[in-house]
Amino acid sequence: MLKISRALLSVSDKSGIAEFAKGLAQMGVEIISTGGTAALLRNAGIAVKEVSHLTGFPEILDGRVKTLHPAIFGGVLAEDKEEHLGQLKIHNIQRIEMVCVNLYPFEKTIAGEHKLVDAVENIDIGGPSLIRAAAKNYRYTAVVTRKEQYQPVLEELKKNGGLSEGTLEKLAVEAFRTTAVYDAAIYNYFQRKFIGEEFPDTFIAVFEKKLGLRYGENPHQKAAFYAEPSVNFPCITSAEKIQGKELSYNNILDLDAAWNIVTEFSEPACAIVKHTNPSSVAKGENSSIAFMRCIGGDPLSAYGGIVAFNSTVTEECAQKMRKYFLDAIIAPDYEEGALKVLAKKKSMVLRTGKCGEVKGYEMKKVGGGLLIQQRDTRVLDENELKCASRRLPTNEEIAAMLFGWKVVKHVVSNGIVFARENETVGIGPGQTSRVMAVKIAAEKAGERARGAVMASDGFFPFRDGIDAAAKAGITAVIQPGGSIRDGEVIDAANEYGMAMVFTGWRVFRH
Repeated sequence: MLKISRALLSVSDKSGIAEFAKGLAQMGVEIISTGGTAALLRNAGIAVKEVSHLTGFPEILDGRVKTLHPAIFGGVLAEDKEEHLGQLKIHNIQRIEMVCVNLYPFEKTIAGEHKLVDAVENIDIGGPSLIRAAAKNYRYTAVVTRKEQYQPVLEELKKNGGLSEGTLEKLAVEAFRTTAVYDAAIYNYFQRKFIGEEFPDTFIAVFEKKLGLRYGENPHQKAAFYAEPSVNFPCITSAEKIQGKELSYNNILDLDAAWNIVTEFSEPACAIVKHTNPSSVAKGENSSIAFMRCIGGDPLSAYGGIVAFNSTVTEECAQKMRKYFLDAIIAPDYEEGALKVLAKKKSMVLRTGKCGEVKGYEMKKVGGGLLIQQRDTRVLDENELKCASRRLPTNEEIAAMLFGWKVVKHVVSNGIVFARENETVGIGPGQTSRVMAVKIAAEKAGERARGAVMASDGFFPFRDGIDAAAKAGITAVIQPGGSIRDGEVIDAANEYGMAMVFTGWRVFRH
């Protein structure tokens, strides 16, 4: 057990520190402190010895130099062995068995409107140094970095008269986590500010554990859900769960995929997702109309699906969802009546608070590495379309193609979407051949394919995809173009009287 006779307390966030110091003092611990922390403790009636009393040196440079002194770091870093204790005695340095430090609020400062000088002044120097020193010497110096640790530490000291090796180890791990996260935030801020490289030589990302999951994709795989610190945009990570069972690994993937789809639209929209692929997508005048169009796009695949909305779920919409088995629902908000209706279902219900563009980068882990890319936020404008066929598309076909293009970018490649202006009628996802994706979309659409348009995330390498689409009743096609057989594909479209437009860019999703 490590007995505590002397503790150094120097904190930026002072909530709870007076109570902690009082508890230590009542157990006979001598309190050493700095600046504002010392003043606060003294005002609370707690006896405090200033750091300058130990160092014989005043705080200088507007408080930038306070604890950086051998009299402090020697007391923190000394081990309980004859050589170290002898040196402390020679130099009249006292052991410090506890360091309680939290850091200047750098991340909070840069999160809002600020000047560079504000960011610089909130880079803590002495604090991280003390934390690292105490954590390095964890067997002989306890390091407290979070106010949530105050009460458990006091309770263990009262009960046992000291801190166990297990507690010291946990405190040290949390200390190293604290400085690692802090340094990462500073590095990332100045890399963007001074260098500006979108993909720097060293990529440092910090994620904090949000949920322990029951398992991963399968029950024999362990898993957890981690979140970026201080997420400030609507997404699955920041969503509030209103009701339902615990989120699973697969739930989170599907909710994220469904939410990303509906954020593409300014009009009320609904997407139903299974295994990260949309089974159907639709838009309407309100959530109720959008849902009914969406469920009609593929009612079979919708069973047990994840449903996303980009507008408030009305009570009418909730009533229409009642008869369907839906695993989870995510939306910006819900009418009170809608929540009462959904409370009778077993579906998970999540609220994002608002709808908006999903920010940040897309990352995929591979063996021994990490792939990072920009999110695909490019929006296709009608003026970009280049008609490749003899027949020009009608206004209705153009509207349907633009809708289908927004959806197909969220379908795993090779991806095909059959669509009308407001809804998908068939989706063929994730096939190794494009013609097979067309055939699957056609099978799902059935007679609803007649008069619909087709959106393809990549070019057609052969005319067989056009032949299959024409057989299903497709009248117009939107695709990137760029195949060495574009001429053959265009000829096929002309044979069937189809309109065909090229976008000039693809929307693969792997």
